[in-house]
Amino acid sequence: MAAHRYMPNELPGRLVGSRLYSVNFVYDYVQLQFDRPGGDLPILTCDAVPTVTVVNGTYPDGRAGYADALRSLITATVVSTEEATGTGLSLEFDTGSLALHPTRAELAGPEIATLTGFTDGQWMCWRPGEDSFEDLA
Repeated sequence: MAAHRYMPNELPGRLVGSRLYSVNFVYDYVQLQFDRPGGDLPILTCDAVPTVTVVNGTYPDGRAGYADALRSLITATVVSTEEATGTGLSLEFDTGSLALHPTRAELAGPEIATLTGFTDGQWMCWRPGEDSFEDLA
């Protein structure tokens, strides 16, 4: 059996229609938990903290109001996702967006993000220099 070739945005695209129901700030990373029609409970663990854009501005990690901006997306629904080399991973919500494309200086470890929690066992781990983060090699 041939190995499954990763297709950019295939797994993140499954978040479309999901609602963000939890934001967990953990020491040096953030976990975003979603509920998805059909019973999946995906979790996007961001080892590189995403930039948040909401109606009143764009908030990178460390800017005053960052946590409030991220929490304001709780109950928002994912309307689209994008994943590409040079831009990384982004989620568009009905009330804002998240962009995950750290600089080399912002990389805190070997992983950028991990998406898990699908009932069929599918998951993805993004690392610098691989897949949609090739430009961070």
